[in-house]
Amino acid sequence: MASLSRALRVAAACPRRDLRLRALTSRAGPTTEKSVPYQRTLKEAQGPSAVARGPSRPLPSTANVVVIGGGSLGCQTLYHLAKLGVSGTVLLERERLTSGTTWHTAGLLWQLRPSDVEVELLAHTRRVVSRDLEEETGLHTGWIQNGGLFIASNQQRLDEYKRLMSVIENCPVSGIRVRTDDFGVRRVAAVETEHGTIQTPCVVNCAGVWAGAVGRMAGVKVPLVAMHHAYVVTERIEGIQNMPNVRDHDASVYLRLQGDALSVGGYETNPIFWEEVSDKFAFGLFDLDWDVFSPHIEGAVNRVPVLEKTGVKSTVCGPESFTPDHKPLMGEAPELRGFYLGCGFNSAGMMLGGGCGQELAHWIVHGRPEKDMYGYDIRRFHPLLTDHRRWIRERSHESYAKNYSVVFPHDEPLAGRNMRTDPLHEELLSQGCVFQERQGWERPGWFTPQGTAPVLQYDYYGAYGHQAHGDHAYGRLLGDEYTFDFPPHHDVIKKECLACRGAAAVFNMSYFGKFYLVGLDARKAADWLFSADVSRPPGSTVYTCMLNHRGGTESDLTVSRLAPSPQASALAPAFEGDGYYLAVGGAVAQHNWAHISTVLQDQKFRCQLIDGSEDLGMISIQGPASRAILQEVLDADLSNEAFPFSTHKLVRAAGHLVRAMRLSFVGELGWELHVPRPACVPVYQAVMTAGAKHGLVNAGYRAIDSLSIEKGYRHWHADLRSDDSPLEAGLAFTCKLKSAIPFLGREALEKQRAEGLRRRLLCFTVDEKVPMFGLEAIWRNGQVVGHIRRADFGFAIDKTLAYGYIRDPSDGPVSLDFVKSGDYALERMGVTYPARAHLKSPFDPDNKRVKGFY
Repeated sequence: MASLSRALRVAAACPRRDLRLRALTSRAGPTTEKSVPYQRTLKEAQGPSAVARGPSRPLPSTANVVVIGGGSLGCQTLYHLAKLGVSGTVLLERERLTSGTTWHTAGLLWQLRPSDVEVELLAHTRRVVSRDLEEETGLHTGWIQNGGLFIASNQQRLDEYKRLMSVIENCPVSGIRVRTDDFGVRRVAAVETEHGTIQTPCVVNCAGVWAGAVGRMAGVKVPLVAMHHAYVVTERIEGIQNMPNVRDHDASVYLRLQGDALSVGGYETNPIFWEEVSDKFAFGLFDLDWDVFSPHIEGAVNRVPVLEKTGVKSTVCGPESFTPDHKPLMGEAPELRGFYLGCGFNSAGMMLGGGCGQELAHWIVHGRPEKDMYGYDIRRFHPLLTDHRRWIRERSHESYAKNYSVVFPHDEPLAGRNMRTDPLHEELLSQGCVFQERQGWERPGWFTPQGTAPVLQYDYYGAYGHQAHGDHAYGRLLGDEYTFDFPPHHDVIKKECLACRGAAAVFNMSYFGKFYLVGLDARKAADWLFSADVSRPPGSTVYTCMLNHRGGTESDLTVSRLAPSPQASALAPAFEGDGYYLAVGGAVAQHNWAHISTVLQDQKFRCQLIDGSEDLGMISIQGPASRAILQEVLDADLSNEAFPFSTHKLVRAAGHLVRAMRLSFVGELGWELHVPRPACVPVYQAVMTAGAKHGLVNAGYRAIDSLSIEKGYRHWHADLRSDDSPLEAGLAFTCKLKSAIPFLGREALEKQRAEGLRRRLLCFTVDEKVPMFGLEAIWRNGQVVGHIRRADFGFAIDKTLAYGYIRDPSDGPVSLDFVKSGDYALERMGVTYPARAHLKSPFDPDNKRVKGFY
């Protein structure tokens, strides 16, 4: 652990490639382990304005990159841009470095996080502040290596822990100048200040709680809220000098060693919102509300009884920014090219600053980060949500209040629900649907036989005068999920899965993203965007990937070729040239939209991307009986000869025109019906009526998760991410490498194929019936060679299945012989279980079922 404010200042003072750093000093912030931030109230902090004082140095007229905000992320981003050799970079700070939220940080750097990427980001911050800066500058950063202790007060918490193993000050920005290029694309042009204008194509918004105001200058939505966040520093305590820092999640408290005293803080259920963010605030604090903070003191006293008799030396209550999913906001804003975000760090800016600063710098220079940063990418949020005040406030509150809660694999938010519902929502709710939330959409999770389970209006956990909900069906069913074992409704999901394998199931997949790519250059765009050859005759449907320039997978989706249409309809727009219909997972639809839009803009393709997601429903009927059921509903011949796999047609269902696609995401004979919104309910009811005598059941995404992993189908951002190539993931068949057609990422794939794969995705089965969820270690011949990305239980094969990437410890290519010659085991919560490795799915490896052969 360390006092990181000094390290941050050292990092910020690195505007040149040769890394000759100078130490910046300031009257604020802890610089040694014994110093305590002095306290000033908000009123006292508002001294002479930065405009009155004037900038600390003259402004340049131009810059390659302008970073706005001199806190943790701004300084780390500037430092890492310099490391990448970027010249002409400027950091603008409205007051003094770290004067907003960074200066009053508790200075903790933990190592356990619930994802492999976050662990790597923390590790890089650790390297920067504990080694790199001191080696490069000769200055001590204040790093203290005293260790950390995570306390588990119950079995569930113990199970969770086992799973994780050029700087210009006094120069406020007053405006962002934007230009529109010849293709109608908005781009950053300049940054305006009271002291002059800097022409620049790139702005990085690292303004912390002020990031929303900076975003509004450029017309960019920044979904965060400002809250009071506090800790207190005790008087001297005898005998604690070598104590590790402590985190007791169940008591909602942390204890940080600060010289011969302790800092005590945590996350409460009733944080105070900073409703009117002052642009005059600098090096200031709020008065501590002891009624709000007292639960942390009680938790600390229960853990360290001596605190009951120890006085409080000082209180530190400052502003922090928090986001709807308690993850930072990073990357290029979809509304404005050249405008990057590095904000919303949820009081973890110090911990994540080094790793995220490095990734953000790489993002700016190379267009994409090195690691899979989707979880932090601003493009994860749909624009309908980023501008919705109630959703942002509710979700940010719940994320704050649950920050120290156990992260269970199947937990769902209670805040910000029922934002986006499809036409079948009420119909399925009445039939016992237990909904999940993804990007504002309510999608079916599973179906309870115990009656209806509606999601209630958010109660803020009883805070702010709200009446807390008592016992209610949805909360009760969600509470049953709070386990690392199989939940009580495991057998309900089993019935849904086995019905699909043995008869048929209907899945409402209406939350899917549904886009049209049309226009004169649509074929050129499709050839460049998609790894597979999608320019087949109209009526064809192709499963494909989209890649980045490193060959990493930005998406997997289906692309259907359309026939030209002179008239628009609910199932296709009018267009000239070529047209394609794209169906993508709803949780990542905005990421897909932004990726495609960026590529179209960069390549200057003359075509349109049209969003039809809200206009169409999507009903999928899967299973051996699906043909017999749908033959009664559709006015088309569904035989293999007339309607082969991976094709689509316009047909009528119960009298309504729909687009039928013969596809499967569960490994069975089946069709997807893409239905105009007004026709969704009658079409669904007709399908259910026809399916009654065939054993048709409703099923949700919990069943899809199980069925798809059992068949070996990938889930993007689980076993397939932006840092995984299709070759590594066993998806070489989606890449048109045998043709001469160029596509984005092709050169990287060809290089990887020539050099050999350094890692490879494998399927593992475990005979013992134990639940696994991801992050389990993969052992081969007594050595750890990787970790599990995704796992679930396969009910047809009656085994746990898990997918993970393995490496050769000697750093050589992972050959098929290497895979086949190993003895494998998976480690779950400290216990290893023998496992069998598979190169292909053990369920229907010859793909007979999807072709209709049973």
